[in-house]
Amino acid sequence: MIRKVILFFIGLCGGGIVAAGLFSFIVSIGALNRIIGKTRTGNHIKLYEYCITAGIMLGNLINLYEPEAVRWLPVWAGLILITAFGLFAGIFVGTLVMSLAETLNALPVFANNLHMTSGMKYVVLSIAAGKGAGAWLDFLMSMK
Repeated sequence: MIRKVILFFIGLCGGGIVAAGLFSFIVSIGALNRIIGKTRTGNHIKLYEYCITAGIMLGNLINLYEPEAVRWLPVWAGLILITAFGLFAGIFVGTLVMSLAETLNALPVFANNLHMTSGMKYVVLSIAAGKGAGAWLDFLMSMK
C-alpha cells in the first residue's frame, strides 16, 4: 500500500512538472495572449482559466478511463464529440504553431528571403491548407 502511495505521489509530481513546463511554453510564445487580444475578451480571464482547467481534467479522465467512459454513449454522440475535439485540437495546434513561428520570426525571414512585398496572407493560408490536407490524407490512409 505504501508503495502505491509513493508511486501515485511521484506520478502526480511528474505530471505537474510536465504540465507546468508545457503551460509556461504556451504562455511564453504568447498564444493565449494573442487569442484574448484578437477576440477582445480580456474581461473573461477567469472563464479562460476555468475552461483550460476543465479541458485538462476532462482530457486526462478520458485518456485514463477511455474504454469505460464511452460505452454508454450512442454512436452519433461520439461522432459529434470527436468532431468537436478535432476542431478544437486543430485550432489549438494551429494557434500554437503560428505563435511559435511568429515568435521565431520565421515567416518574416522567409518573406524577406523571397523578396516578397505583399501576399503574406496567402502564404499563411497555403500553409494552413497544406496542413489540413495532410491531416485528412493521414486520417484517410489510417482508415484502410
